[in-house]
Amino acid sequence: MQPRHGKATRRASEAGATVPEASARSARGARTDPNESPAAPEAALPEAGKFGSARKSGSRQNKSLPDTQERSPVRATGARAKKVPQCAQDARPSDATSAAGAEGLEPLAAREPAVSRAGSCRQRGARCSPKPRPTPGPWDGPSPGLPVSAPILVPPYDAAPGARKLRAVLEKLRLSRLDLSSVPKVVNGVVGHLLHRLKCESGFGGVERLHTGSYYEHVKISAPNEFDVMFKLEVPRIQLEEYSDTGAYYFVKFKRNPKENPLSQFLEDEILSASKMLSKFRKIIKEEINNIKDTDVIMKRKRRGSPAVTLLINKEISVDITLALESKSSWPDSTQEGLPIKNWLSAKVRQQLRLKPFYLVPKHAKEGNGFQEETWRLSFSHIEKEILSNHGKSKTCCENKEMKCCRKDCLKLMKYLLEQLKERFKDKKHLEKFSSYHVKTAFFHICTHNPEDSQWDPKDLGLCFDNCVTYFLQCLRTEKLPNYFIPGYNLFSSDLIETKSKEFLSKQIEYERNNEFPVFGEF
Repeated sequence: MQPRHGKATRRASEAGATVPEASARSARGARTDPNESPAAPEAALPEAGKFGSARKSGSRQNKSLPDTQERSPVRATGARAKKVPQCAQDARPSDATSAAGAEGLEPLAAREPAVSRAGSCRQRGARCSPKPRPTPGPWDGPSPGLPVSAPILVPPYDAAPGARKLRAVLEKLRLSRLDLSSVPKVVNGVVGHLLHRLKCESGFGGVERLHTGSYYEHVKISAPNEFDVMFKLEVPRIQLEEYSDTGAYYFVKFKRNPKENPLSQFLEDEILSASKMLSKFRKIIKEEINNIKDTDVIMKRKRRGSPAVTLLINKEISVDITLALESKSSWPDSTQEGLPIKNWLSAKVRQQLRLKPFYLVPKHAKEGNGFQEETWRLSFSHIEKEILSNHGKSKTCCENKEMKCCRKDCLKLMKYLLEQLKERFKDKKHLEKFSSYHVKTAFFHICTHNPEDSQWDPKDLGLCFDNCVTYFLQCLRTEKLPNYFIPGYNLFSSDLIETKSKEFLSKQIEYERNNEFPVFGEF
């Protein structure tokens, strides 16, 4: 075991993702296979005011992965004269420039104007002379944990993919009423059975159910065939010892450990052993599923380093059950600069959320080529669920048709994009370490940058989704994606995900983006 460190505080890492300017996509042409040539990652942040390499005016390029190339503007699929979002109309160049100066940013670069299909300003075969584009304003604020020296820019409004296709994808992903009623009923029956058994076991008597995951956050896609369930167990006063200066992983001790403490059986040198407790938890569930007669339930093979016990119900429904210790103490110091929602959901909401309990799941920290099996990892899945349920700056956002936004739609599309790419390349194993949690974390950072509900107008779905893709790509290229609650913990560090895997995913996403997302299918 690596030596334990007793300190409970740590410096917040300066690592962070950078919101880039989305490069405009090339004009329609033949698709280029993304696997024809290797991707060259960006070695460093671009110079102020620009993202990506410079290119000569008027040059043409095929739709290939632009790791070392810029793309020329293209209009949205089937678009007519494009309406600029209201939030961008309200932003004046002088305002943006002064705001940038206040934040230590350089002025935003002017862009070439888009030419819509309707009312084109050129005759056939003639080119328009470029004119400066007014500085857009919806995506112009730095997020906590991100370098303030990097400018935050928007793509041209005609760079977004066709909203018609995106809405068709969302309609395809919508859950049916049958799925919303029948499947959860089966899952609830199995989970309730297991919960009843655990309550009768020593050490697990106070266990309760906590609903988490995409289904309960209403961002589930396709079919409700995957569920995440937490069995929370409140523990008496505990003391946390940070593991290896991570800010996310801890050893757990009891400040007082009376003899009658039922968790004493899981202690190892005064440390609450995550491996012992998870092993007992798994053993109880394995025994009990044999007593469930009316439903076919099997336990899947244990995944190395995973805190979850995975069940397969009726051969098609996957349920991850995770044990979580509930602590009502103050959140650890590593979270002090996290949850940057003051300008989005308000400082008051942030304060209220930080008064809620936090959870510790038996997730083993990576240690060399193996794992430290006695560590517990911080979990804030219940806070994530609450944020997604109350995601608008306006308290009435998405409560009626007049106050709709496209935040959740963008998150669904991002999750579906990653899911489809993982399925396509499942044999290569390049993408096996990426999960929807990476997409959700990036999405939360984007919401921090763009707190106003008007910046997520459903009419601008294509633009908003394109900005989400842009941000995620920059996170991959810079290898920086700060945990939303623990800003010093980088989810894209090379210790967690190899650089070549991030380059591969970046290359595939760029290809999809340049070719209007063929992975989504034809509509």
